[in-house]
Amino acid sequence: MNRFCLLATGLAPLLGATGTFSQAVAIGLCMLVLPLLHQGLLTPLRATLSGTKYWLTSLLLLAALSSCLQLALRAWALPLALTLGYFPALICLHCLAIDTRLPRERRWRQLLHHLTGLLLVCLLLGAGRQWLDQVAGMHQANLPSGALLLLGALLALYNWLRPTLTRRQGKR
Repeated sequence: MNRFCLLATGLAPLLGATGTFSQAVAIGLCMLVLPLLHQGLLTPLRATLSGTKYWLTSLLLLAALSSCLQLALRAWALPLALTLGYFPALICLHCLAIDTRLPRERRWRQLLHHLTGLLLVCLLLGAGRQWLDQVAGMHQANLPSGALLLLGALLALYNWLRPTLTRRQGKR
């Protein structure tokens, strides 16, 4: 697995469920809460479980947490839950990638950095898509393909604003 695995597993909910700002807030909070709960509940079990038992426990916990998340969305925000569809359940793949990619030391710090960045991208993408659809009249922005184009534009803007890093080859 390479370092872009975390981004790739979070792309489906990110692109599919951020049509408006309210949807982006909802899926962003789901992408924040579900991995934090999953990692928080697995922390005491890491020392006692290993191998197949650990992964089965992790999958069972993810199934329970995502079911509770879907039921809570349907109970308290039914129109929003219907527009989000099954994208909150796809966050389970992201949680599994987080569990395999994060190192044992400084795990929480890296997780919080990753999830904060993902929440920020969700909010920017949702606000941008809603603005392009309603104000600028670009109705393709409301489709997932428009979200992919807007995400590419946001990444290009990020790379343009980021100061260039000088690399020394052969030295650490």
